[in-house]
Amino acid sequence: MIQARLLRTAQLICLIAVLGIPVATAAQTAAPRGPSKTQPRLTLSQSTSSTPKAAPRKAAAPAKKAVSAAARRRAAARARAAAAVRAQKEAEQPKFKLDDRGELVPDLRAEAAIIYDPATGHVLWEQNSQNERSIASITKVMTAVVFLESSPDLTEEVVVERADMRNASTTYIRAGYKLTKSDILHLTLIASDNAAARVLARVSPQGSTGFITRMNEKAAELGLTATHYADPSGLLSENVSSAYDMARLIAFVGQDERIASVMRKANHSIQVGRRTISIHSTNQLVMKGDVDVLGGKTGFIRKAGYCLATLLRLPQGGPQVAVVVLGARSNAGRFWETRHLFNWLSSKAQDLFATPLEAAAVTN
Repeated sequence: MIQARLLRTAQLICLIAVLGIPVATAAQTAAPRGPSKTQPRLTLSQSTSSTPKAAPRKAAAPAKKAVSAAARRRAAARARAAAAVRAQKEAEQPKFKLDDRGELVPDLRAEAAIIYDPATGHVLWEQNSQNERSIASITKVMTAVVFLESSPDLTEEVVVERADMRNASTTYIRAGYKLTKSDILHLTLIASDNAAARVLARVSPQGSTGFITRMNEKAAELGLTATHYADPSGLLSENVSSAYDMARLIAFVGQDERIASVMRKANHSIQVGRRTISIHSTNQLVMKGDVDVLGGKTGFIRKAGYCLATLLRLPQGGPQVAVVVLGARSNAGRFWETRHLFNWLSSKAQDLFATPLEAAAVTN
């Protein structure tokens, strides 16, 4: 039988040679049909199901990313809100520590602060009060002082110019508005309007550039040795001073009713044609009204932090005190730190005001 098979194979080889068929082709022809073990045949169900599914997966990816981004934004917003609540609760609680004499004194959560007695010029408490720092919109206090030096007609109308508006940040006015100088002064001190402060400088007898020069001259005249001004609004971080200087300045303007009476207003309305502009004080102590505020000004830019200079009267017709907080951690923090300092002072007023204190006597 083996011989028979060998004979048939030999005959087949002879036939292939006679016909001229390549051996490889013949081998492929003779090979059994069917799927290869190394390359399995693709079935109909496999070939039709994989192609349509690829497109939806690609289309769904951006939507999934968008949803994820929105979820991250919501989570970040919730985290910020929770942090703000925690910061608010922390700020509401006064902090104290023992000083070198073993007495309980405020433990400040700001960069610098002072409690100053205008009547005697004594410092009742301080922390870093001589340090030079950016003061932001507290600058506008000196802007008001210099503007009113020339006794301007506050009923006179002026027109807001486009240059007044350039990068003004906080403002309620627009180029072309016609307002009285009194309106501009109110916008500057109550709403801390930056464009309004520029208008005051521009319409002054000195003009915009000369106005800044006069601001620095006035600071020197008042003995504010750590104070320097670079613009009338406080937007520039080069406007610098110290808590001590600002306490003296706020005490000075507290005696000028043209300025102090404006700073004591919680709300004010301004008419521009048919439009009414309603402004509110940036000073929460004025807005709440539970502290006797004789004058004050807020300030904030990133370099300065949250600042407040205010002149207060102690309860039951007590003496005036200037309280300045610079570089607080939050908007609410500057007001709470001021309250804590004021309340601490009120609790010790009999001792502190009975005996004059030198600047270094009650520091922390």
